[in-house]
Amino acid sequence: MQPVFVDAQNTESQPGKRRKKKSIVWEHFTIETVGPGCRRACCKQCKQSFAYSTGSKVAGTSHLKRHIAKGSCPNVPRNQPPPDPSSSPFTSPPTAATETPKRRYRTATPTAPFFPFDSDRCRHEIARMIIMHDYPLHIVEHPGFVSFVHNLQPRFDLVNFSTVQGDCVATYLSEKDKIQKVIEGMPGRVSLAVDLYGSCQTTGYVYVTGQFVDSEWKIHRKLLNVVMEPYPDSDSAFSHAVSACLSDWNMEGRLFSITINQPVSEIGTESLRNLLSEKNPNILGGQLLLGNCLSRSISRIVSESLAANQETVKKVRDCVKYVKTSESLEEKFLTLKQQLQVPSTKTLAIDDQSQWNTTYEMLQSASELKEVFSCLDTTDPDYSKGPTREEWNVIENLCAYLKILYDTANLLTTSSVPTTNTFFHEAWKIQLELARAAASEDPVISGLTKPMQENFNNYWKNCCLILAIAVVMDPRFKMKLVEFSFTKIYGDDAQNYINIVDEGIHQLFLEYVALPVPLANGGGPVTGDLKMEDGDVGGEGGGGGGEAGLTDFDVYIMETASQQSKSELDQYLEESLLPRVHEFDVVGWWKLNKVKYPTLSKMARDILSVPVSTVVPEAVFEVGRPEMERYRCSLRAETVEALVCAKDWLRGEMVDAGNGMVKMEFPI
Repeated sequence: MQPVFVDAQNTESQPGKRRKKKSIVWEHFTIETVGPGCRRACCKQCKQSFAYSTGSKVAGTSHLKRHIAKGSCPNVPRNQPPPDPSSSPFTSPPTAATETPKRRYRTATPTAPFFPFDSDRCRHEIARMIIMHDYPLHIVEHPGFVSFVHNLQPRFDLVNFSTVQGDCVATYLSEKDKIQKVIEGMPGRVSLAVDLYGSCQTTGYVYVTGQFVDSEWKIHRKLLNVVMEPYPDSDSAFSHAVSACLSDWNMEGRLFSITINQPVSEIGTESLRNLLSEKNPNILGGQLLLGNCLSRSISRIVSESLAANQETVKKVRDCVKYVKTSESLEEKFLTLKQQLQVPSTKTLAIDDQSQWNTTYEMLQSASELKEVFSCLDTTDPDYSKGPTREEWNVIENLCAYLKILYDTANLLTTSSVPTTNTFFHEAWKIQLELARAAASEDPVISGLTKPMQENFNNYWKNCCLILAIAVVMDPRFKMKLVEFSFTKIYGDDAQNYINIVDEGIHQLFLEYVALPVPLANGGGPVTGDLKMEDGDVGGEGGGGGGEAGLTDFDVYIMETASQQSKSELDQYLEESLLPRVHEFDVVGWWKLNKVKYPTLSKMARDILSVPVSTVVPEAVFEVGRPEMERYRCSLRAETVEALVCAKDWLRGEMVDAGNGMVKMEFPI
């Protein structure tokens, strides 16, 4: 007997005919009569059949809806709307002759939009998940994860370690192509930030980050390479990593400066200079080539200061720990604070000694609550004596000068890429305050700050010139802030240092003027003077004898000669300063003025993108050399680079898409 197909949705509710189906499920199924009293529902897409009725027994439509709405049907196109939530999951069975009584329908629970199962897409998302959250590649073989995925989607065949490793590398290569296109369209130069990571295997990993401005005048910061170095303390470790990066991204001849996270030996510095001078312009005789990392410099200063006062710091930490490890003691502490009417709003917290900002915040809070600590033994006989009055005085002074460093480091924790000019303000204020404190007659203050000032002075001497040139490129300050700050720092010797900056920026401008100009109309470089053939001057007597009518022209030439002799740089410096506003886009300003200052804008673009820090925002307050995770040290160097770089790129995409926020939505 051949099966008979019936369009279940279009049957009429008339005597002798089946009643019209109300559920939207019947848009996807037909009724197939396979035998006497036996009917099955057949999917229009995949032709799979399901039980529907046998005699008077009806199976209902819930299982049919699951086939469509849960993505079990392989042929349902993506984004197919689910069955109508307002329709009933149960429908009356078709009758042969008479109309059955009306049945009651219950409202179905709304369902989320479904997507057909896509095995390749699932593999892609697993790779992204591993990259974004630093999960081990072996997670795909962990029994708990295998069980979870099997229950979530039994049709997905989980991949093994080797396959997911390949998927992660494929994701990395796909993202790398996007970055490569941006770099190829980069009109200016790139500056590199180099950060050295240690490992449990005595090998090192050099993180090389590029910072540059693209053709749309948007500043970028991208992790370009993670280079494994077998001998990280060798003099050639940095030069090898930088060379590998420039070659990998085809950026030879386009390097502007390098910022390094630690002091480099003279041999190492010379190795870098020799390597780069072969194919890269020697900007200002190499004075801008190497710079120190501001974040690491500050962290070293703070670490040494805390170590020099470790006994006093430990006393404060023990006091805080005593209060915070017992709820009853903390309540007693707060009650005493109210009785003493201490106005501080600070709350106590035990510090994480690997993050120096938490130690500073702990000392700051405890210092403001020292009166409560001093009286705590009167209400709690078990409390041992805390710091003495002299020790609290040391803590207060230490916090006062750590705050200057803390506020500057906080500027480096933003997700946006800060321009170089921002940190001249911070650096000169630190240099001035520490120099004044080191010369203080108070032995406590001078004793605390003299080592800090000596350490920061090393950073200032190394990076002062590039920071000063960067702030000159800010039309709100130009040379005026350099003159003002240097006068305060250097006193009578200020003019000598001001002249160094002025001469440096003029020399740098001349080097940019001498750079090859773009091709004109597809031909060769524009050179020589434009000449006019005889007779080109129109009008009667144009070939000569018109001296009587050019007297005013001669006056005009004399008046404008001095103006014409001024360079773009001199014109820029002589113009009035812009009003100071908090939200000022200095790169955007140069974009708007690139026609007025065609050469100077190119110079500003490269200077303002020089990185002052080598570390990611979340690692700004870390103490000591960063370490590569133990698990990643067991992977191939190429895999480590793929995982770390791809994470940086994917995170950057999410930040850009969400305006600084990563949004994730889950169906309820």
